[in-house]
Amino acid sequence: MLIKRFVAWMFSIGMMVLGAGIVFGQNYPNKPIRIVASAAGGSGDFAVRLIAQGLSGALSQQVVVDNRGGVIPGEIVSKAPPDGYTLLIDAASFWIGPLLQETPYDPVKDFAPVTLTDSAPNVLVVNPSLPVKSVKELIALAKARPGELNYGSSSTGSTPHLAAELFNMMAGVKIVRVPFKGSGPAVISLLGGQVQLMFATAGSVAPHVKSGRLRALAVASLQPSALAPGLPTIAASGVPGYEAVAFEGMFAPAKTPVAIIDRLNQEIVRVLNRAEVKERFFNAGVETVGSTPEEFAAAIKSNVAKWGKLIKDAGIRDE
Repeated sequence: MLIKRFVAWMFSIGMMVLGAGIVFGQNYPNKPIRIVASAAGGSGDFAVRLIAQGLSGALSQQVVVDNRGGVIPGEIVSKAPPDGYTLLIDAASFWIGPLLQETPYDPVKDFAPVTLTDSAPNVLVVNPSLPVKSVKELIALAKARPGELNYGSSSTGSTPHLAAELFNMMAGVKIVRVPFKGSGPAVISLLGGQVQLMFATAGSVAPHVKSGRLRALAVASLQPSALAPGLPTIAASGVPGYEAVAFEGMFAPAKTPVAIIDRLNQEIVRVLNRAEVKERFFNAGVETVGSTPEEFAAAIKSNVAKWGKLIKDAGIRDE
């Protein structure tokens, strides 16, 4: 009898907690929401502002963007109350960074994934002075001249950097890295011939490819991309299974109620699926995604395993 009463009591407590969570979710939001993002003017800045604008209308609350630099966005959101009023939007550096250095947060334990927001495949581009017109020709040249070719990349652990090192490993070549403080300076150096090739997002090099100042060889997604029309994939050009796609997404602090996560997910995905939003993203060289929280969590897990192995095998260290 006592056991039955205890079970009944525990069940009632559970239902009360569940009910409270549902009510909390129904009352959400009742004040402004802050999305903490990377520094203003970055490649993802326009994306978070489009999302914030759409979310403001959908939730009938002001959604403000708070731009910060370095690891500060993750630190702020990891310590924020798990009530859905402080969110984080960030890219791969957020969960890859801790593989290279200590960070004031754990990208898995301290956050609740909400949704993938957008993705952009890297494109392998070369200076036209390099006598190659395909991935196979590049591999043949790199093997004939080991250590003589170089590539430009932004910060250590960035997707373009890891994309190039993955290419080195999977293609069996040694192309030497020349680091820059950002992708912009790297592209400028490639245009000037100081470096011979690089992996860059399609949007950042599309005008130069169109003008003939750069030559695009292939796209780093597993399937051909509308962002790089006419380009074959690296995977189909001599490096089977190769993939290096940049993506970013929205997070809430860990322990945020499921009802709030679900509400945010539904509204953000709805914004991302709007035709005008898709067009704005596409014109900037990015594709909207939208996913379930579970799909986003799985993507991060896969990404961490993949790049973590590469970082270890290639001996990559933070500068």
